[in-house]
Amino acid sequence: MDWQRFLTKGWCDFPANAETLAWARHAHQAGVQALQDPANADWLQCEGTWFIGVDALPNDARGQLPAGPELAGPAIDFITAHLGGLPDLHRAQVSSVFPGYPRPRPGEGEAALRYRIKRDAAHVDGVKMFGDARRRRVEEPHAWVLGLPLNVSSPDASPLVIWEGSHVIMRRAFTAAFDGVPPGQWGEADVTDAYTNARKEVFETCPRVTVSAKPGEAYLMHRLCLHGVAPWTEGARAPEEGRMIAYFRPELADWTDPSRGWLT
Repeated sequence: MDWQRFLTKGWCDFPANAETLAWARHAHQAGVQALQDPANADWLQCEGTWFIGVDALPNDARGQLPAGPELAGPAIDFITAHLGGLPDLHRAQVSSVFPGYPRPRPGEGEAALRYRIKRDAAHVDGVKMFGDARRRRVEEPHAWVLGLPLNVSSPDASPLVIWEGSHVIMRRAFTAAFDGVPPGQWGEADVTDAYTNARKEVFETCPRVTVSAKPGEAYLMHRLCLHGVAPWTEGARAPEEGRMIAYFRPELADWTDPSRGWLT
C-alpha cells in the first residue's frame, strides 16, 4: 500500500516505531547542540526564524550518531525494499523553524518573500539558481527525501507542504527540458522555463497537503515532488529549539541513467 501511495502521490508516511524513536531522541540532543554551536550561526536565516542546518548532524554514512543507536525502522525498511537500498548518507540537515517565520533572507526582494509566504517557498530539491539572471539548473540530484521529526510541535508550526502528484508533472517537464541534451551535459542545461511552467501547473492541479509528525514517525518524499514549508501560524506551539526535523537527501549516483536515474 505504501509503495502504491508513494508512486501515485509522491510521498508516504510511517507510523511510530521504537527503533526510529530511539534514533530521534539521540539525534534531538545532537540537533540542539548544532543549533547552539557558534560555528553554525550562519545557518540561522530569515531574521532568526529558520535554522537551515545543512550537514549539521555528525552522523556516519549509515546515519548513526556517535554513541547512538543505528538508524532503523519502517522507513529504512521501505527504502531498502523499494528504492535500491540505503546509500552512503551525508550528514543530516537539522531544520528548525521558529515563531514569525517567514521573514526575508538576506538578498531576498519583496517578490521572493511573497512567494515564501503565499507558495510556501515551493521548490524541487537540487534545482539551483545560477548567474546574475537567476536562471535554474539541476546541481544536486537527490535520491529521495527522508524526514525524521526530532521533537513534538503542533501541526501548525510551519509543517512541510507537499503538492501530491507533482512529481509526475515535474518528471515530464524535466524530461522535455533534457530532450536532445547529452546526459553528460544535463547539469549544465538551463531548465528555468520548464521548471517555472511546471510549478504553475502543479499549483493549479495538484492538492496541497501539510505533513506533520512526531518523533518515532517518519515520512519519505519522491525527489521530484514540489514541496515547501508553511508559514508559522499564530498560536502554534514548539519547544525552545523550534520545530525541529532531521532530513536526509542523499545525492543520486548515475543520475542520468535512463533506467534508475533522477527522471525515473
